Amino acid sequence: MRNMDKFFAGLVLSVLMSVSAAFAQDDVDPEPKKEVAEATSMIVVAGAPGTQQYGEQFFEWTIEWEEVAKRSGANYTGIGTSEDASVSSRKQLIKAISSVSPQAATPLWLVLIGHGTFADGVAKFNLTGPDVSAKELAEWLAPIKRPVVVVNCSSSSGPFVNQLSGPRRIVVTATKSGTEESFAYFGKFFAKAIASPESDLDHDDEVSVQEAFLRASAEVKRFYESEGRIATEHAILDDNGDGKGTPSKMFRGTRAIAVAKNAEKLDGAVAARVTLSPAGKGLPFTSEELSRREEIETTLERLRLKKSTVTETQYHQEIEPLMIELAKIYRDAERRAKKGGLP
Repeated sequence: MRNMDKFFAGLVLSVLMSVSAAFAQDDVDPEPKKEVAEATSMIVVAGAPGTQQYGEQFFEWTIEWEEVAKRSGANYTGIGTSEDASVSSRKQLIKAISSVSPQAATPLWLVLIGHGTFADGVAKFNLTGPDVSAKELAEWLAPIKRPVVVVNCSSSSGPFVNQLSGPRRIVVTATKSGTEESFAYFGKFFAKAIASPESDLDHDDEVSVQEAFLRASAEVKRFYESEGRIATEHAILDDNGDGKGTPSKMFRGTRAIAVAKNAEKLDGAVAARVTLSPAGKGLPFTSEELSRREEIETTLERLRLKKSTVTETQYHQEIEPLMIELAKIYRDAERRAKKGGLP
């Protein structure tokens, strides 16, 4: 299971014992044929480099994304890394977004690697050719109803959170505002984090958006400290749709340790459940399983937050059936994986 706390880890043992008879019976019956969910989609854009030095760095970061996409079985589209300038990066990006399935259960990842600007209240990502503003990108993504992960690694990227935030959206930006205009190193460390099994804090063979965000933020902090420089970038993550974003300092491990000023829950819970598999061990879930898994994990998170308001017996009674169902979902996907991922 992904990003469950120590209580859940202990509870899983009792759950597995209570359903062992049911699992044994299930092992006798063949699994009905099911269609594995559509692959994750990934669009990675290398923006206008400005100089050869930046261009080389951006190219290296895109290679890391392409490699993790291959290992995770994601459909990868790269923009801005070829020598063909006959079609602008802007047009390629519009086409790539409009070409993905808008209703899939699996997420669309959109990664922006490059420079950004902020002027007259408008944040833009610098493409080769005409740039794209945060507002324009929001319009292009509006028809997409599947989960969407946007990682903007550029300077001045903070306002993209305000424009792109919404239901089933995870937005990560290298800066907390448009006024952090210096070159951002966050993209380098995020690319390494998402591609490294070492970022897998809960040892589930997958790296979540949240895990990569926390590790990359820590690496950025160490970089500036080692250089004896004042940090000019502060990454934020938004996944609760409020358009505000949360910095890494608000987390201890993977749990939020602070409360928002308006008493609402901080970001992070959704980002902890959206993952890539750098080791290539992702399980072949069906669309129905992915949707149900999301519902169960959302409910489990809500129950965990209200744990202190109910008795331990009530808590167990509400948690146990959900954990049993979740265990069966993983069991069925693991069976499928042993058969080569086929139904």
